[in-house]
Amino acid sequence: MPEGAPGRRPVPCHNPRCMATVTASATRAVDAPPERVLEFLRDYREARPRILPDNYSAYRVESGGHGNGTLIGYHFAAGGRERDYRLAVEEDGAGLFERDQLSSFVSHWTVAADGAGAQVTLESSWQGAGGIGGMFERTFAPLGLRRIYGEMLEKLAAALSA
Repeated sequence: MPEGAPGRRPVPCHNPRCMATVTASATRAVDAPPERVLEFLRDYREARPRILPDNYSAYRVESGGHGNGTLIGYHFAAGGRERDYRLAVEEDGAGLFERDQLSSFVSHWTVAADGAGAQVTLESSWQGAGGIGGMFERTFAPLGLRRIYGEMLEKLAAALSA
């Protein structure tokens, strides 16, 4: 039967070629020098939990706790979806990468000088689903995450100005 013929259900695509990368990001100016922002973001034990919105629960540091080599875990819920994450932290010169060990999800915190302060960007990407579900994921997930990331960046700015 040809694809789309009556009575035939579409087969979900698990081939990486028909899965699209989904990206979500938010950026905010912070009234603190980049070094201070990076130091705050590297502190996964004390500082990071203070900026997590309610979408995050069961946050824990599994090993390390400061920058490169840290391993964190949490439960995330948004838009009717929930899942667990276990992220390994890597550093580059201008920020932090947090790579999920359970999926293709990667977050990148970038901190750049902006006058006397810093410009902070949180961008995440992952391999999305194929088909119609993937279309909805590519459309709506970035909007929801942008709101959540905006809230996290607001909390970061408030914590650094205190």
